[in-house]
Amino acid sequence: MRWDNLRLADTGQAAVAAPLFARGAVARTFDTPEFRGMTFYEIHARSVINRVPAGSHVPFQWTINPYRGCSHSCTYCFARKTHEYLDLDSGHDFDSKVVVKVNAPELVRKELAAPRWGGHPIAMGTNVDCYQRAEGRYRLMRGILTALRDARNPFSILTKGSLILRDLDLLTQAAEVTEVGTALSIGFVDDEVWRAVEPGTPRPGKRLEVCAALTSHGLPCGVLMAPILPYLTDSPQALARTVAAIAEAGATHIVPIVLHLRPGAREWFLGWLSREHPRLVPRYLEMYGRGAYAPKAYQARVQQQVADLARRHGVGRSSAAAARRVRPPALPATPTSAAGPEQLTLL
Repeated sequence: MRWDNLRLADTGQAAVAAPLFARGAVARTFDTPEFRGMTFYEIHARSVINRVPAGSHVPFQWTINPYRGCSHSCTYCFARKTHEYLDLDSGHDFDSKVVVKVNAPELVRKELAAPRWGGHPIAMGTNVDCYQRAEGRYRLMRGILTALRDARNPFSILTKGSLILRDLDLLTQAAEVTEVGTALSIGFVDDEVWRAVEPGTPRPGKRLEVCAALTSHGLPCGVLMAPILPYLTDSPQALARTVAAIAEAGATHIVPIVLHLRPGAREWFLGWLSREHPRLVPRYLEMYGRGAYAPKAYQARVQQQVADLARRHGVGRSSAAAARRVRPPALPATPTSAAGPEQLTLL
């Protein structure tokens, strides 16, 4: 695997690939129900605050991702392809073989203190979820948040996990000295669809409770309404139900994003679709036949529906003052926002 410390070949020529991490991985398994069937590769990363490539066109430049791979097992996750870089597959391996950067908290503190660091906003949860189940055991985020708080460095967190509430104390402390943004990813509130496409995540209702808890503690929380699944969660009734629930939770803003299918996620999701909803496969192939994104006209129509619903429910109206006090640096700050393809990597 790419994290192995590769040796020089006998011929004296350098190996083709350099080791990805500072040390070889230690593989661990845990015989507990929540981790059964999973393998964790504990590694020492070379760096942990990473710059986003210039061509990404996302509203942040720096990220921290303490994990690679994700037990949430979302069938549509765009990050699946990144597992192939580790010589793992983007399907079952992505769901069950998680890389844990065990030295992440120490590296964050060290890199924040470096003279060259400019105090830039840092986004977390933009690749895989930093509050997935592994965080309950490894507790890397507490050390990371402590370092960010002590450095007074602005940051934002996007998550589907309820574990973020464990760190309410650190989040509120950090919000006293810097800008802190929080957001939950909740694309729909249909429990049947949730069980099918997000089997490792807390149910949507639980995530809405997390959003309400964050806002009640003075941490304005937005919702990334993503993904909106064509022909599954995009009906006027489904959109209205979801937006109403998000509004009731007190979200400061909603960012609607239609499903996108990049390589890796595309194959995995369409495989699921062919098993569970074979009649929809021709429609999806027509919609996504030319690329990863749904037609612009379809995206615009759905985004406008969500914007109208959010306005009707007054999303952001009562929390405008709080949103100005603690502005989310990594997500659009407006109550609703039409997210184009360039923003889809937020998921």
